[in-house]
Amino acid sequence: MKIAVLGTGMVGETIATKLAQSGHEVRMGSRTANNLKAAAWAVAAGAGGSAGTFADAAAFGELVFICTKGDGTLDALRAAGAASLAGKVLIDISNPLDFSKGMPPSLFISNTDSLGETIQRTFPEARVVKTLNTVNCRVMVEPSLIPGDHDMFMCGNDPQAKATVRTILTDWFGWRHVIDLGDITNARATEQLLPMWVRLWGVLKSPNFNLHVVKA
Repeated sequence: MKIAVLGTGMVGETIATKLAQSGHEVRMGSRTANNLKAAAWAVAAGAGGSAGTFADAAAFGELVFICTKGDGTLDALRAAGAASLAGKVLIDISNPLDFSKGMPPSLFISNTDSLGETIQRTFPEARVVKTLNTVNCRVMVEPSLIPGDHDMFMCGNDPQAKATVRTILTDWFGWRHVIDLGDITNARATEQLLPMWVRLWGVLKSPNFNLHVVKA
């Protein structure tokens, strides 16, 4: 499959590498066509990897991973172009973290809205599924790093898109427990887990942890 990964940070690189290693054609998108990090990743990825602008990547991909920093996500998607995103599954991993006052970060959208909802409203013809935003990037693609049972959440408005994403999570990335929370408004809940995640990271001294829901 041809897949676009928007973002050149740790999350984008980790997701893109896993996908390329799994035999997919992956184009990493960034603001500029000559982004050094994207170009270096494409060389390291081999024949299946390429780099370009956000617009190049979105036009290339049959599926789009949003791996940008939260405060740059909408600008990146606007640069990608609504026409290139229309009808496609957008897997939104971004979080609305505000580091302007240092650590721990706050959220610049919360309670009555979310970044996932904002993306869906702004690009109504895209099929947004929020997932993977509640764990470290290594755990995203290798959940076995954490022993025992633990859960990945997802939400979105399109049942078929969520079925596609569930297959990606389970068959491509190895997640055994995926909880569908419902429509995209549930991104409010998963995004608001991030302040807790940051504090747990500080206490546990490791980013390799996750949550497990136990039902009586």
